[in-house]
Amino acid sequence: MSFSLDLRYDICLQPIELPVFNSVAIELLQLLADHDTEIKDVIETINKDQALSIQILRMANSSAYAGRYKSETIKDSVSRLGVKQITNLAMAASQAALHASSIPVVNEIMQELWLHSHACALGCQSLAIGTGHRGLADQAYLAGLLHDIGKLYLLKAMEQICLNSVTGFELDRETLLAVFSDMHVDQGVRIMNHWDIPHIYGKIVANHHAYHFDPHDTLLVIVRLVNYISKQYELNSFPRYVQPLNAAPEIDSLHVNETVLAQLEMDMKGCCAHDE
Repeated sequence: MSFSLDLRYDICLQPIELPVFNSVAIELLQLLADHDTEIKDVIETINKDQALSIQILRMANSSAYAGRYKSETIKDSVSRLGVKQITNLAMAASQAALHASSIPVVNEIMQELWLHSHACALGCQSLAIGTGHRGLADQAYLAGLLHDIGKLYLLKAMEQICLNSVTGFELDRETLLAVFSDMHVDQGVRIMNHWDIPHIYGKIVANHHAYHFDPHDTLLVIVRLVNYISKQYELNSFPRYVQPLNAAPEIDSLHVNETVLAQLEMDMKGCCAHDE
């Protein structure tokens, strides 16, 4: 299905500053790229946003992360889980909050997109560990979380078009998904560049659907395989729009076995229970 040139034009006119990232979460991500960052800098940054701080603390004390002890403060959480894990939680918490809309059809797709992105984040982390790339696990989580950021931007853009329309313009699911298919990679790259997100994640956004890709780029291969597999687990509501025919090259590159796939399925499907 196609969509009108007028809609494409209106989308391109929408401001690049549409809310697809939390500013504190972005600041944390940029701090993470600086090897001289100290823990106190991370704690001070998180405490700038009280709502985000509370959500991070809640997630840090959830069954997935709490372990034997629960944290009473952000400082405790950072000390127990580490800067990388806390940054992941901050980005996940802030992204979850942004996937909501007052327009029913947009809200429905936003919720589906969040489920897909969160599942891919957990799946990428799981696959990195399972295939002997534990050192990439934290980066893999963020890469999986952010790979479809262009879709969130497009949803926010079309939401604004609909809310500001004086002609009674209404959105439908097929149009929204057609826009995804045609525009989400380019718009995702644009967003990543605008917000100065570390280049390693921008490459994922740009190439997670590319026909040709570098099989030695392990992080990219992980994201591509998890994104492909997500449709088998019914964690991708948009598979017919942008998917490779098969993932054999990715499976071969990572040397994935049945044990790894079984754990991957468990970890990805487990996110459904956590999000309910």
